[in-house]
Amino acid sequence: MVLAKLSLIHLILTSFLSLHLSKFFTSSPFAFAAANSKREASALLEWKLSLDNQSQASLSSWTTRASPCTWEGIFCDEYNTSVTSIIVANFGLEGTLYGLNFSSFSKLQTLDISNNSFSGTIPHQIANLSTLSQLLMYVNGLNGSIPKEIGELRSLMRLVLSGNRLSGTIPPTIGMLANIIEIDLAQNSISGTIPFIRNLTNLQHLGLSDNCISGRIPPYIGDLLNLNALEMDFNAFSGSIPENIGNLTKLNNLVFSGNMISGSIPSSIGNLVNLTTLDLSRNNLSGFVPSTFGNLTKLNRFSLFINKLWGRLPPAMNNFTNFENLQLGYNSFIGPLPQQICHGGLLTKFGANENNFTGPVPESLKNCSSLTRLRLDENQLIGNISYDFGVYPNLEYIDLSSNNFYGHISPNWAKCHNLTSLKMQNNNLSGGIPPELGQAPKLEQLVLSFNHLTGNIPNQLGNLTLLFDLSISNNELSGNIPPEIGALSRLQFLNLGANNLGGPIPKQVGELPSLLQLNFSNNKLTETIPSFNQLQSLQQLDLSWNFLNGEMPAALTSMKKLITLNLSHNHLSGAIPSSFKDMVSLTNVNISDNQLEGSIPNIPVFLNAPFDALKNNKGLCGNASGLVLCPKLSHNPRGKTKRKVVIMWASILTLGALFLAVFVVGVSLYVCYRITTKAKKEEAKEEKTQDHFAIWSYDGKLVYENIIEATEGFDDKYLIGEGGSASVYKAKLPTGQTVAVKKLHEVSTDETLDLKAFTTEVKALAEIKHRNIVKSLGYCLHPRFSFLIYEFLEGGSVDKLLNNDTRATMFDWERRMKVVKGVANALYHMHHGCFPPIVHRDISSKNVLIDLDYEAHISDFGTAKILNPDSRNLTAFAGTYGYAAPG
Repeated sequence: MVLAKLSLIHLILTSFLSLHLSKFFTSSPFAFAAANSKREASALLEWKLSLDNQSQASLSSWTTRASPCTWEGIFCDEYNTSVTSIIVANFGLEGTLYGLNFSSFSKLQTLDISNNSFSGTIPHQIANLSTLSQLLMYVNGLNGSIPKEIGELRSLMRLVLSGNRLSGTIPPTIGMLANIIEIDLAQNSISGTIPFIRNLTNLQHLGLSDNCISGRIPPYIGDLLNLNALEMDFNAFSGSIPENIGNLTKLNNLVFSGNMISGSIPSSIGNLVNLTTLDLSRNNLSGFVPSTFGNLTKLNRFSLFINKLWGRLPPAMNNFTNFENLQLGYNSFIGPLPQQICHGGLLTKFGANENNFTGPVPESLKNCSSLTRLRLDENQLIGNISYDFGVYPNLEYIDLSSNNFYGHISPNWAKCHNLTSLKMQNNNLSGGIPPELGQAPKLEQLVLSFNHLTGNIPNQLGNLTLLFDLSISNNELSGNIPPEIGALSRLQFLNLGANNLGGPIPKQVGELPSLLQLNFSNNKLTETIPSFNQLQSLQQLDLSWNFLNGEMPAALTSMKKLITLNLSHNHLSGAIPSSFKDMVSLTNVNISDNQLEGSIPNIPVFLNAPFDALKNNKGLCGNASGLVLCPKLSHNPRGKTKRKVVIMWASILTLGALFLAVFVVGVSLYVCYRITTKAKKEEAKEEKTQDHFAIWSYDGKLVYENIIEATEGFDDKYLIGEGGSASVYKAKLPTGQTVAVKKLHEVSTDETLDLKAFTTEVKALAEIKHRNIVKSLGYCLHPRFSFLIYEFLEGGSVDKLLNNDTRATMFDWERRMKVVKGVANALYHMHHGCFPPIVHRDISSKNVLIDLDYEAHISDFGTAKILNPDSRNLTAFAGTYGYAAPG
């Protein structure tokens, strides 16, 4: 009976528990968790199916046979009920985000799809991830603009979208992310200005590098006191650096390089004592480096290059020892270099090129074994190069050019086993080239031109099999050219000109397959020209001013890419090979001062060549300026004998008359010869170093006639510009070259041309060599017309570009920045790269020309200076040299 009662009680309890447990497990929250997990799994699988096949294979663990919390890249909460992180970075996925249902993930905290190949836009539905704290999508192919709905992710702490193709502006709603710590939008195409983000007081990292953002740096940037990294380089920011930048005392990295920031450097930056990286390079900053920079003792990366800074560096920098990278190039600094820059043994890169630094090389550099790159070129540094430098096991590049170094080149440079470039041109070096340099296995550039080096060229240089540039011109080297040079199969530039080299040209030189430029001019080379038939890449060949003899090799015509050929001032004889008629690439040729004869090839480069390029030969003929026409061949055999008799008697009579004339004027010619010999030698010396445009004679001669013919007497239909003192015409010369001709306005009787001022200024302009300054090609001074000739730039002036709606639309920020930088580079060269300095004083959009690649070229240097000071047409430009105040 008792057992029966116990059985009944057990049955009742079992039924009760079964009923209530069943209700418990089929109701919230367990049922909700299961459904949520199923919903998330379904959303992820749907997204997987929207990706390409390779991506689906990479997500092979994503399957219905297992819980999403076990899938690769998926992370759940501690109960495995909800997905909290989707981290598929570096999975090699390709597709879009359109197939991902964001509303399915109610507890997602991290979405990381970085380093994949996702494309398309960022969906607006991203706002559904209300719990998201990290949104990481860097290095993909995402495009379109950043959705304004980003501002609804109030829990967001990290937003990293760098390395995509995003465009448009930064949405103002980003200023609502009060919890944000990191914003990195670098390496996109974002434009516009920085929105109001003053309230982002927790922000530690703001990365906007490599975009198209413009405007001024917001003054309130100094209120973001928790910033430790502010990176805004390579944009279009303008204006000055806010003074309150000095409030950001937690900053480690401050990078503003590659913008259009102007003004002086705020002294308040000296308050940022925690800075390790400070990069203000590639801007328009002026003035001096504040003395407060002496407080920045933790700096290890400091860059100021390409600005307009001047003066001495703060003395306290002499004590800085933590530098890893110090870049001061392309400014106007004076005084000594910082002395202890490598005392800490950390320095890897140091650039101080194109300044006015004086004094010795810092002693700490001598034993700076960490050094990988050193540029001290174009300063006024002094010292014995034999002792001021040591052995650098990590050095890859060194340029000491254009200083006042002296002494011998040390064999120790061969012990720098990683050295690729050794450049020491334009110094006062003496002695020989060390044969040991042939043991520098990685050397690619050896540039020692414009020194006083003597002795032979070491044949050991033939061991430098990676060498692509060997330039040792303008020295006092002697002996023969070593045939071992023919082993340098990668050589592209070979310049041995202006030495005392003799003997024949080694045939091995003709076996250099990569050679682009070959210059053996101004030496004492003898014998014949090798065939050079393997120089299929050669574009420039200059063998002028030697003692080469024999005929012009027909094999020269196998060089199908040859553009410039200069064989002048040799002893070449015979006829020009007929195969030259196939040299369609040839645009410049000079075969003057040889003993060549016969017909010139019937191609434009010869037919349109100026007489100076063909003169002083034995008997060249053809339809070219200054040459006689070649006699026509007769096809009448019967008339040959009669013609020969007539020619014979005519020759006898002519020779008799000539003999009498020569006898009468012989004495006077001898006296004239003695008087003019010296002048001719000086003229020949000058001629060999200048091109034809730069030596046009004062009365214009042939060039004058060509210009008049090309412009039809300066007809208005060729007019492309007009100013107060001159008009500019477009002229196409018989050579096929198009030039800009600046014709000076006629002056009244009381305003005469100042010949001395004219020639002085023209020659000064002709010596300016810079990619951003219009090249002066020559001039003509004539009683009727006087004009200057410049290269013609197809893009025209900036003002005309801006006034053309279609072209102005294509003139985007990137191209505008390129033009501005070009003008800045040109002005810097004029002010600091010319001696004496040159001041333009009339920079405007009308005087800035561009080519088809939007490269800027400064023009119009104020030719009105040649008028009398009382002239009413005198422009604002009152002087070429740097004695006048800037306009």
